[in-house]
Amino acid sequence: MNPSTLAEFETKMAAASEALRNAEERATAGQLAIEVMHEIRNPLQALEYLVFLTLRDAEDAEKVRGYMQGAEEQMATLSQIATGTLRLARDSPSPQPVSVSVLTEAALRIHQRTIDSKRARLVKDIRGEIVVEVYTREILQVVSNLLVNALDAIVENGTVHLRVRKSGGRVRIVVADNGHGIPKENAALIFQPFFTTKEGRGTGLGLCVSKRIIDHHNGTIRVRSSVRPGRSGTAFQISLPAECRSPSP
Repeated sequence: MNPSTLAEFETKMAAASEALRNAEERATAGQLAIEVMHEIRNPLQALEYLVFLTLRDAEDAEKVRGYMQGAEEQMATLSQIATGTLRLARDSPSPQPVSVSVLTEAALRIHQRTIDSKRARLVKDIRGEIVVEVYTREILQVVSNLLVNALDAIVENGTVHLRVRKSGGRVRIVVADNGHGIPKENAALIFQPFFTTKEGRGTGLGLCVSKRIIDHHNGTIRVRSSVRPGRSGTAFQISLPAECRSPSP
């Protein structure tokens, strides 16, 4: 293969990789939108019922005041959902400070149905308000990818851990499971494009794209895994530079 042909091939491969990354980002955003719609349905239904009660008991000032208090609470819930979603949807040309809890909760919402269907035990350990300066949609995509892998790995009633810590100017996000584990011969290959152990499922791009995103943020992503019977499982750790500022409004 001559140099010009090789350069053309590499250019096409780079373009294809970028197209796949963009497609995966859109899929993540679409999943989040669906889950947000499910999340706002409950407070909207509550508001509808409170309006019905207010109209029915319009002559009873005491009851109306109670209904309006309930309506204010539901409006506050909707406002919180909207604010968190807008932070994640904002397409900024530069990294923005964002609460790690907002990011992780959004990723969990995306996969809540799978968590429920597998009856997974979710262990969250996020201490304090930790802020990191990142491209929010990209880090949401990474955490979402790691949760997908964890949920795929566990059996029904399995456990998924999500832990966040800040130490020494770094923020560390750990997603761990007690699933089947990754054999040593595969552990060195999991960040390579198109490598997958999910027969008939997956593209083999999730971890490859995740590593590239973390590299872009001057961070690291590492994996520890065991396939020992009774002690199997996998833990991914993301380490990112921290920025001690409040999240964007």
